[in-house]
Amino acid sequence: MVACKDVKELPVGVAFRRVFSFETGKYPDASAYHYSMGCNHCSSPACVAVCSTGAMHIGEDGTVQHDDEICIGCRSCTQACPYEVPQYREGLTIVQKCDSCVERRNAGKNPACVDACPMRALHFGDLDELSTQFGSELVKELPFLPTSDTTNPNVLIDAKPVALAEEYRKTLL
Repeated sequence: MVACKDVKELPVGVAFRRVFSFETGKYPDASAYHYSMGCNHCSSPACVAVCSTGAMHIGEDGTVQHDDEICIGCRSCTQACPYEVPQYREGLTIVQKCDSCVERRNAGKNPACVDACPMRALHFGDLDELSTQFGSELVKELPFLPTSDTTNPNVLIDAKPVALAEEYRKTLL
């Protein structure tokens, strides 16, 4: 989160990558887990479908991009995204979101979140290659996430068994 905020020079209260914490079970069999989410760069992005100006669009590389210059700040995309990724920037009167560090990637680097992740849990690349590298047990959904059949998010999750538990509670750490 901090690497993204630093690279994108985001103010307090705006974060293009967010970490959510959850707990399952009860003492003495309680567990906790965390989920780091940026834009899922969906194949059928709800944010793009409702954008009247084309500011929210699918880029040449297949990622969902945003053009600040033509955004009118209507917030349709913030209301449409089931993952609550696009964020209204009050001071700029436009919406912005994770662009998967397109400038860094064009320079041959990883997105900032990938390089900064202390657990090396984040990766960026072709989904087929990532699936081959990390195995066939990867999932696109977790119980707390919206169903993937509507937007087809381009994300693969190496979910630990605790993250697949149907009963969970969101926690604040």
